[in-house]
Amino acid sequence: MASLTDIAEARTRLTAAQTSHLHRMVTSWGLLADFCFSDLLLFVPTDDAGTQFVVLGQIRPTTNQTLYRHDLLGEITDEVERPLVARSYRLGEIIEGEVTDPVIRERVRMLCIPVRWQGVTVAVLSRESAPSVGRSPGELERIYTEIFNRFARMIAAGEFPFTAEDSESEEAPRVGDGCLVLDRSARVEYASPNAVSALHRAGVHVSTEGLRLGELGLDDDVVRTAFTMAAPVTEEVESSTGVTVLVRCIPVLEQGRVSGAVVLLRDVSELRRRDRLLLSKDATIREIHHRVKNNLQTISSLLRLQGRRLASPEAKDAIEESVRRISSIALVHETLSRDAGEDVPFLDILRPLLRMVEEGLVSPDRHVELGIAGDPGTLPATIATPMAVVLNELLQNAVDHAFPAANGDDARPPGHVRVELANDARELTVRVVDDGVGLPEGFSVASTKGLGLSIVRALVTSDLGGTIDMYEPLDDTPGTVVELRVPITL
Repeated sequence: MASLTDIAEARTRLTAAQTSHLHRMVTSWGLLADFCFSDLLLFVPTDDAGTQFVVLGQIRPTTNQTLYRHDLLGEITDEVERPLVARSYRLGEIIEGEVTDPVIRERVRMLCIPVRWQGVTVAVLSRESAPSVGRSPGELERIYTEIFNRFARMIAAGEFPFTAEDSESEEAPRVGDGCLVLDRSARVEYASPNAVSALHRAGVHVSTEGLRLGELGLDDDVVRTAFTMAAPVTEEVESSTGVTVLVRCIPVLEQGRVSGAVVLLRDVSELRRRDRLLLSKDATIREIHHRVKNNLQTISSLLRLQGRRLASPEAKDAIEESVRRISSIALVHETLSRDAGEDVPFLDILRPLLRMVEEGLVSPDRHVELGIAGDPGTLPATIATPMAVVLNELLQNAVDHAFPAANGDDARPPGHVRVELANDARELTVRVVDDGVGLPEGFSVASTKGLGLSIVRALVTSDLGGTIDMYEPLDDTPGTVVELRVPITL
């Protein structure tokens, strides 16, 4: 579905500033729909004469049923189908009446409000509801409707939406969470039943009428700031009972002056408790990874001590290989200990892994340069851990076998090993490319008996559910390519 900006650019002659004003309108008009218990539609003319309009926005109330079960965004109408909209746009006045809606073919009560921006009517906001027959509104409905009418006058005067609107998050309080109506002196004129319940949970059990928030025992900085700035302000307030209430104060203006305000309340104590639990859980998980990394490093140190006491070169080499394998796993846990979650930027593991291989295997008689190309992005730990071990084995295998040690004073150019990575969100592709001596004749990765490649084959095919292939470069250059393909979703 096209966005407001897309429709405005394609169907209307609105300027960028006018479009921004209407975008602020549809961002902050949820409370308007809830206050008037009605659907709201935003009509913008497609021509200078105002005979044809496009629906640029639509919102349904959470406090009542909707008239329109399907979306009208982007639909075109004209002055014959919506005469009150066309009249409100041309006269720049709030107009109320009943018409037969061309969509649902029923009588609809409409209140059409001209939307002004810098003195120019740029759109019409239409409140649309079923006609009320033989029913007197209750106190809450009557007060909420009056609040909407005050905001309607602000819209017609170009005072709403606010140009300095504060950002409204997903957890911002809604009208149904609890509403206080304040007069021009910031005293409570009306408190909805849900607002009274929220105040009771915060430890306020006195009658609110005629009192300020500060006199109720709550921090009233949010109200004083909103009145001073003549703009909405949202803050969290913690009561003496430990209850956290999200308070949003929206001033009501008349001729540019604050004549009162609407305060929306939402008890977010449970949300904050869950946030604290998540933070504690993340901290615990990071500490576990940190301790696992320390334990693996301790094991590596013990193996090195054991290796120094061995006389057999083969045994020492086996110990060193084991140390590198354990260290590659420790790199993953070290990264996980720094960041929350179980996903890691794999480059943060691969770079120190290459340094570790260089420090352990590269020597003056075997000069090999290691490099990285591409970015694998973020990988789950279930993939990153075995992949770190796999790359450790492949890099060690390349340095050991692709570049035999030089004899005596032989001058030999340095060899090169490059790890190429690509991640398309479905599959991780890894290539280890060297320019060494190439594969032995008749070599097959499936039948190799070497421990390193056996580990690689087992991890790639069994643990990661991927494939492994080894071949010589297709352009007849010397060397070997090891290609791994691993599905991202296991």
